[in-house]
Amino acid sequence: MEAKNPILFVGAGPGDPELITVKGQRALQNADVVVFAGSLVPAALLQWTGPGTETHNSASMTLEQIVQLMVEARQAGKKVVRLHTGDPSLYGAIFEQMVELDRHAIPYRVIPGVTAAFAAAAALGIEYTIPEVSQTLILTRMAGRTPVPDTEQLETLARHQASMAIYLSMALIGQVAPILSAAYGAESMCAVVYRVSHPEERILTIPVGDLVKTMQTEKITRHALIIVGAALSAREGRGDRRSRLYDAGFSHEYRKCGVHPEPG
Repeated sequence: MEAKNPILFVGAGPGDPELITVKGQRALQNADVVVFAGSLVPAALLQWTGPGTETHNSASMTLEQIVQLMVEARQAGKKVVRLHTGDPSLYGAIFEQMVELDRHAIPYRVIPGVTAAFAAAAALGIEYTIPEVSQTLILTRMAGRTPVPDTEQLETLARHQASMAIYLSMALIGQVAPILSAAYGAESMCAVVYRVSHPEERILTIPVGDLVKTMQTEKITRHALIIVGAALSAREGRGDRRSRLYDAGFSHEYRKCGVHPEPG
């Protein structure tokens, strides 16, 4: 049996208020208290809250303050939403909040959201997993003030030459760029997607070798993703790569080779 009145961790999506899930939107509409990550979640997302909803920007709060606020509100019988940017499971710092809620015996659930890497793919018009080009997508970040395990250093992951979306690393572009150049080649194309789905969205598609110079010129130091990999430029000379799923010569459970059902 599901616990009554759990705290809801909700993925706000990448920024566009309409890219929140229907379930996330309903959670905001029904919430009595919303604690939102104001440094990343646009205020426009709060349009889905009700007229009497109490909102708190957690940007200047500590973990202890956030948890105390949520626990006290829930113990008072209020419906609480913790609103995170993108999808809460990715760089969302929800694990530590869950641990504290477990300690207080407070139930919670997670409503997923659209992460920036998928919004960026939509904006670029690309598929990360093209047959015979790339079947792997790596979501990662450069080690900085927050370290990464030794086995997940960017140099190690980049050697796979898979499709890669690099988060939270624009301030370290001087370290990122040479790693990508060594793995993918300085002439290979990459994309920098700034504040994807926001009104101020910008997309720059450039050779990896021009990353540092371009970011300095454009003054982009945060709120951007770096996308790299062969899938980014697959249309140039590789537009004939097809999956077997819709191949007329490939049989599977729903279609036999040579049998063409009528459309409609």
